[in-house]
Amino acid sequence: MNRLDKAHEEDFERHVVGARSALRRNAFVLVGDWFDADDLVQQTLIAVYRSWAGLDHQHALSAYTRTVMVRLFIDERRKHRWTRELLRDSLPEPEPAPEELTRIGDRLVLLKALSTLTPRQRGLVYLRYWEDLGIEEVAQIMDCSSATVRSSTSRTLRILRERLGELEARRHER
Repeated sequence: MNRLDKAHEEDFERHVVGARSALRRNAFVLVGDWFDADDLVQQTLIAVYRSWAGLDHQHALSAYTRTVMVRLFIDERRKHRWTRELLRDSLPEPEPAPEELTRIGDRLVLLKALSTLTPRQRGLVYLRYWEDLGIEEVAQIMDCSSATVRSSTSRTLRILRERLGELEARRHER
């Protein structure tokens, strides 16, 4: 990895200090696990560091970082899909009891439903509804057409609603 000059190095360090917490929270929304979120943030920061000298630090930095994070997430999940599913399926998380289900419990149910989506579907939900980006911006980040974003988002929301309904039904069976 090429080293930056001292001024760029200090600028990058300031950026990391200011952005790391938000990046970690956003990565958690994508991956659903704090340890994996930390790994994704680290990979993202390495990629940003490599491009740091050529970036527009005033306007495009957060958009570039978000794009890098989402693309790394999708690429990494695509490459290691089977390994991760096997490891996660071996240790299931117990669902909270109905009487304990609070706002935090609702978030856990939502995260569980999100974890059943493909990486690309999860990236769409993250970009459209967590980051509140427009269809054109999402299309650019996901490297696809606006029509694909619209149709994929619609299909993903339908799937997510079905899975949330299934989780809700299981919760009420207890």
